[in-house]
Amino acid sequence: MRIPGLKLFNLAMILTFSVSAAAQEPITPIEPVKEINLAMVELGKKLYFEPRLSKSGFISCNSCHNLSMGGTDNLKTSIGHNWQQGPINAPTVLNSSMNVAQFWDGRAADLKEQAGGPIANPGEMAFTHTLALEVLESIPAYVSEFTQVFGPDCINIDQVTEAIAEFEKTLVTPNSRFDQWLLGDTSAITSEELAGYQLFKNSGCVACHMGPALGGTSFQKMGLVAPYETENAAQGLVAVTGKDADRFKFKVPTLRNVELTYPYFHDGEADTLSEAVDIMGRLQLGRKFEETDIDIIVAFLKTLTGEQPSFVLPELPPSTDKTPRPAPFE
Repeated sequence: MRIPGLKLFNLAMILTFSVSAAAQEPITPIEPVKEINLAMVELGKKLYFEPRLSKSGFISCNSCHNLSMGGTDNLKTSIGHNWQQGPINAPTVLNSSMNVAQFWDGRAADLKEQAGGPIANPGEMAFTHTLALEVLESIPAYVSEFTQVFGPDCINIDQVTEAIAEFEKTLVTPNSRFDQWLLGDTSAITSEELAGYQLFKNSGCVACHMGPALGGTSFQKMGLVAPYETENAAQGLVAVTGKDADRFKFKVPTLRNVELTYPYFHDGEADTLSEAVDIMGRLQLGRKFEETDIDIIVAFLKTLTGEQPSFVLPELPPSTDKTPRPAPFE
């Protein structure tokens, strides 16, 4: 099919204008994932859903970062081995590859480093890396798949975490209604939602919530204008740097898919988006939003829900007689 020259020129102008308009906003569209190792992704997907990497044989990465629930568990704090209460709210895994660091306090530099933490944490999966490797090495299908992806060397924890991280890189959520608006579709959001964005932007929220993920790229003090009162013991970035100036500084969370990732804040104490917006206005901006203001900001935030990851659930290979058995009640 041939497109007349004038129409082709007009189409090019529209696309150029759309990209230019998006470039002028502090928020940019999420792009689909690029440059991944497909074989490693498939292995990482199995490991992400693999409960035998936990002492109980019941908890997997997906337990706390449920991909059917916005990449979280929708609990104030997660449930670990033997029904232990976790110390902090589980952040979403969706779009986490865009974070400057992982965990609320930034103690893991990247997804690969983060992936190894929960396996050996006694309050989470409560296993050891050595025992996790014994499980994988006892299952011929895993041995074969690791060999195909990494070569004939023995399975090691670096390979495990690299594969999980490669899968997690695919968990991006493009094509939200707001992204469609950024790319030039003025009908993608309503006038109320657009007013909410303008208020969000003009109030200063974009100082922290900007870029493609609307967050994840900086650490900020929780309670900048007024103290944030909480019973949660987490101290934030100071636990990593040892600097008192970093006390109560936490990684700014992404606002992508935020309507799915309740409850909010590191302690999970804000049950609703309206409550979260009200607290952020008062404590971070020194501004008391009217109820109608909160309503339109929340309306805007709900336009940030993108296409959720969609894939066939992995079929995990069966254990063998040599596979260490789970100990869920120890």
